[in-house]
Amino acid sequence: MTTADFGVHNRAIEAEAARSAAASGRNNGNIEDQLRSAHELLRGQEIRGLIDSEAESEASAIRGTIEAVLADFADSVRKGEYGLATAPIAQRENAFNYLVSFLMSFASRAGTRERLHIFTTNYDRFVEAGAEAAGLYLLDRFVGSLAPVFRSSRLSVDVHYNPPGIRGEPRYLEGVARFTKLHGSLDWFDCERTIRRFAVPFGAASMTPFFESVPNGPLAARQLMIYPNAAKDRETAAYPYVELFRDFAAAACRPNHTLVTFGYGFGDDHLNRVIEDMLTIPSAHLVIVSHSDPLGRILRTYEHLGRHAQITLLVGDHVGEFQTLVDNYLPKPAIDRTTFRMSELLKSRWGTSHSETAPAHSPPSEDAS
Repeated sequence: MTTADFGVHNRAIEAEAARSAAASGRNNGNIEDQLRSAHELLRGQEIRGLIDSEAESEASAIRGTIEAVLADFADSVRKGEYGLATAPIAQRENAFNYLVSFLMSFASRAGTRERLHIFTTNYDRFVEAGAEAAGLYLLDRFVGSLAPVFRSSRLSVDVHYNPPGIRGEPRYLEGVARFTKLHGSLDWFDCERTIRRFAVPFGAASMTPFFESVPNGPLAARQLMIYPNAAKDRETAAYPYVELFRDFAAAACRPNHTLVTFGYGFGDDHLNRVIEDMLTIPSAHLVIVSHSDPLGRILRTYEHLGRHAQITLLVGDHVGEFQTLVDNYLPKPAIDRTTFRMSELLKSRWGTSHSETAPAHSPPSEDAS
């Protein structure tokens, strides 16, 4: 998330990025703020270019710079995946074991309970890789097999089954969760006015072959759907992100629901507003788990929200450390009814044994000294 170099326009873009970051309560701008500012600059030059040929050539230069920055940014995300995919076997297996335990601690639930809904602002595919290793089926808005297409009307699709010998409503199939990537993904592309997910392998050595493998012509880095996206018009710029944030608001702002944030620094106003509205529901609860709060945004948000009875704050390098959290604090990642029954039996037997072996309150013997 470090800043990038935008050439001759770098100074102006950095100034606007810093201004927008400060308006959002963040101290310094990052590459997302820069890209957002660069797209606004590009749009202004494109408008001027309608009557000024010099502005048109300037817009073309800015467009090329944005594409180069996006390509480098996507490659940095890919390198993160590549680092895990090519790690020594023991380390890779250990990492996936912890990731699977983390995901299944939340996803393991009885068939009568509401689905877990996972939201992430990351562009990488670590959650998808962990779900695949865990056998957890993720329901998102994409439909299809070869190059799935983003659909606005598919969120209600679920997986149910009828238990043998049971009549009535079907039950939720276990091992299924809903999944939403709020800021886009490394493998989402704007292709012929549709959003498609291409089969970019986890830990790919390069993105170039997948840019060139599109049947109707090679893709450009500007067609990557990573926020802020590089779409050509406002209609596509709002889509699919408006649908994704609507899903987040609909899932969070419901009675008797709990939102758990892990590693989120509360630097995105568009998410914070939804969380603030969620807490107006008295039965809603927010659990914040974070390794640290270097910029103080978490505590400022905690004080700003004001509903301390509805917020559980777990901040520190102990509980916020991934392995410690999985090993010591998260519940067992399985629906193990045998273990539940055994614990109940042991509890009842311990209570009976304890009462039987307790010393009786009888008067002392005459032989006692």
